[in-house]
Amino acid sequence: MDKFDQAILAVLSENARTSVSAIAERVNLSRSAVTERIRRMEQTGEIRGYRVERPPYVEGEAKVQAYLEVTQKGYRCEEIAAQLLSLQGVTCCHGVSGEVDLFAFVETTDMQQLHELRYQIDQLLPSDVTVTTHVVMREWR
Repeated sequence: MDKFDQAILAVLSENARTSVSAIAERVNLSRSAVTERIRRMEQTGEIRGYRVERPPYVEGEAKVQAYLEVTQKGYRCEEIAAQLLSLQGVTCCHGVSGEVDLFAFVETTDMQQLHELRYQIDQLLPSDVTVTTHVVMREWR
């Protein structure tokens, strides 16, 4: 990968929809050279694809987000996190300091699915583990 490939990747990383003409102008190559370089980088796996990223919440779309506060007796956070992450809807777990041992972030399509997820968690975890659900009401960025 030379400096031109790196420059092309930098432009595409900023905006994957940048036209070949605009990329060619920015990196001082012809359109055909840019097209060929992009094609080669796609074939070799240096460019693995293009994707659409959406914000975690889109207005009008049903989505429930919640934090699960997990308190347990002992040193089983890694084990509990692995169990939680095996469930659909649990996106990440964080071991934290203080009286709470672990926070898990979950996303479901609706409250019923959140309720079903909590039931699964209650069945999965030992009885000495306490889980409290905090539903996200609003998000600021």
